[in-house]
Amino acid sequence: MLRMIKATGLLTVLLAVTPLSFAQHVGTGNSPSDCAAIADRQSRGQGSTMGGVGRGAAGGAIFGAIVGDSSKSAGRGALLGGIIGGARKSSQKENTYQQVYDDCMRRR
Repeated sequence: MLRMIKATGLLTVLLAVTPLSFAQHVGTGNSPSDCAAIADRQSRGQGSTMGGVGRGAAGGAIFGAIVGDSSKSAGRGALLGGIIGGARKSSQKENTYQQVYDDCMRRR
């Protein structure tokens, strides 16, 4: 009877410790492809580059019309504002992607 209790106790301890030893070797973090997908979703949620172009063009047109006092100046302002707005939005999206990706990889 005592041997049976000892055997049962030993088996219980082995079953309790075995998952812990395997858990140390199994990675619990995200893979690089998981982090890339997370970062991609996050950067897409920032809006489109075309939205940045539109907002930049609108702001540039208003600025050009006020400063230049003509429709030609408003057109130039819209062109420059669109270029700058698109570049800025693209840069923001890239920075967001990189920040989220790096943060995800650090948690691995």
